[in-house]
Amino acid sequence: MITSILQSPSKRGALIGSLVLSFALGACIHSRSGSGDETAGPPPSKSGQLLEQGDALFRERNYGEAGETYELAAAAAETEGHTSNHVEALAQVARAYSIRNLGEEGKPWLERAAALASSDEPRGWSRYLLVKGVYQREEDNRESATATFENLYNYCLIHDLHRRAVNAAHMLAIAAEPEAQINWGLKGIRAAEAGGFDEWLGPLWNNLGWTYEDLGRNDESLDALIKAREYHWKGGSDHAKLVADWSVGHACRMVGELKQAATWMEATYQWAEQRYEENPTPDTAEWVGSALRELGEIALAEGRSAEGLELLEGARAKLIEAGMEKWDPEGFADLSAQIARLVSASLGDHE
Repeated sequence: MITSILQSPSKRGALIGSLVLSFALGACIHSRSGSGDETAGPPPSKSGQLLEQGDALFRERNYGEAGETYELAAAAAETEGHTSNHVEALAQVARAYSIRNLGEEGKPWLERAAALASSDEPRGWSRYLLVKGVYQREEDNRESATATFENLYNYCLIHDLHRRAVNAAHMLAIAAEPEAQINWGLKGIRAAEAGGFDEWLGPLWNNLGWTYEDLGRNDESLDALIKAREYHWKGGSDHAKLVADWSVGHACRMVGELKQAATWMEATYQWAEQRYEENPTPDTAEWVGSALRELGEIALAEGRSAEGLELLEGARAKLIEAGMEKWDPEGFADLSAQIARLVSASLGDHE
């Protein structure tokens, strides 16, 4: 589950960032025939068309089908002798595996991309560096990931790949040390604003907000997440809008605005429940559980212990359905322990 924010604060910030990686990585070569920041060129080749299709599927979070489409793109590029497209497709096959927590299966694809990648081919090289950095970050090699993304940022500026430079700044706002994350987040926001890349401003403000929370700067976190919501609601998916609303509600709770937090979270819960009823999947169950958990925390903060316990138990049931035990065993253990303490205290009150 890439969107969980139920882990420890530092992990939570990175994972909220991962919510938008499906957008970020999928948008990296969006519109190869001219609607990106690069100049328009000839109609895309067969491999280019398949890359665009793979990116569209990736942005829709259909990672399995995206990976299959990237494999087709790699095969087509190899037949065409289009090395740059071949590198991009191979790298994205690797990414389609890693985002499903199958990084080991993706490594051979990334190694194939590395063997072909050349800094003389900006599109292929920039895509390869992007996925290389993601793998380094996912392996908790923050120093290497930061260096890779910095190289990517500078390379993209030199080669007038401005949208990809914003992407690199976004990645640095996830991978770097917390204080550096703020600097890169603000730099990415300024670059996106200057370039008119509004689609990046939701993700960038989002990650900045969670970095502020990691540092205990909760007021700034709330302000940033409100800005993120503004941009997600301008052009984001329903999923992104839901998570943006959840995030604002959570941030309200963190600054002690419990009534506002409850208002946001009750509405978010109703929406999440509706989405779950229409499409009962682990993803939709996750956000029902996430909203219930926040409502439980609000109830506990207001001294409504019995109600808080009931809400947390409901959250745990939905998060089991979402598979939390597998994708966040530490966070699931923390939630279970919290419930156990509340049950024990409740039993003690009745002795």
